[in-house]
Parts: sequence; C-alpha cells; structure tokens
Amino acid sequence: MAQLFFRYGAMNSGKSIEILKVAHNYEEQDKSVVLFTSGLDNREEVGVISSRIGIKRKAIPVNEDTDIFEEVKKMDKPIACVLIDEAQFLKKEHVDQLAEIVDQLSIPVMAFGLKNDFMNQLFEGSERLLILADKIEEMKTICWFCHKKAIMNMRMHNGKPVYTGEQIVIGGNESYYPVCRKHYHDPPVESV
Repeated sequence: MAQLFFRYGAMNSGKSIEILKVAHNYEEQDKSVVLFTSGLDNREEVGVISSRIGIKRKAIPVNEDTDIFEEVKKMDKPIACVLIDEAQFLKKEHVDQLAEIVDQLSIPVMAFGLKNDFMNQLFEGSERLLILADKIEEMKTICWFCHKKAIMNMRMHNGKPVYTGEQIVIGGNESYYPVCRKHYHDPPVESV
C-alpha cells in the first residue's frame, strides 16, 4: 500500500545522500523513480540533488506553479516511487499534490527536508507534511559544537549567529550549522 513519508533532519543529517541511495536501490531492481527538488535550491544548479559528499543527480525542479501530481500522472512509464528533496520549500498545494499521488495513483512518495528554519519556525512544506504524512522519521546528526543530537539549524553570517531575517537563504556549511538546543541559544564564542 502506497504511503506518504516525511524524513526530516537538521542540516548535515544526510537527507540528500539518503534520497540518492533510495533512488539507486529502486533502480537497481529495474523500478523507475522520479526525483523532484526545489527550484529555489541553486547551490549546485537548479534541478540537481547534490550531497555534501559529492554525489549528485538531475531532478525535476519544483517551482510555485509546478503541479507535481500532473507531472507524475503524465509519465509514460510505471513509477515505483516519487522522491522529493528540499521538501521544506514546497507550498501547501504541492504537499497536497503529493498526497494525491499516493491516494489516487497508488505510488509511494518519500519527501526529505528540514523541519524548522533558523528561527525555529516550521517551513510551510514541512508543516503540511507533518500533518499529512503517513510516516514521519527523524534523520539524526550531531551538534556542530558538542556531541548532543542537533535539532536546530543556526544561520551564520561573518562568523556570527543570526536569529532574524528572511526565512529562506540558500546555503550550506558556510551559512548553517546543525546545533543542539543549548548551543543554539548559547554558541561557544571561540568556536564560531
């Protein structure tokens, strides 16, 4: 039975490498997958899922006007699984379309992304996934400053933590650290 999965984690928790691994596992068994990623993510280039360890792959970019359900429905081959990277950037309507893919087309959907932003607010896509997903799983990583589990994302600018500003600023290790709650509120000055 098809289900909607949401796998979330802080920055550096391995979400992109996991989505690429899942795609590989399906394809190794001659099962087709379709990969989507946010059109906002231009770190590598738009329409590319890229892991920090250097593995990357083309994907269909999701923009505000993209109808993911229609994109999948018009595919000319049977799809075994739909995989979504950077799911936090999806709009509510996009997540509703993912649920339609599961419910109407009986295709499992696995969405990977951040849960909360650098101000510890839910992203629109993540909030909707937390409501609609059949299964929710946390991908864990450790705090940049200690060995505790990272549950927050700290935005950095010129070596200093930032706690206000635009919700979406695309960046990697130069801009964001995965941190525990303690170090989100009190980062070690000598380490930043």
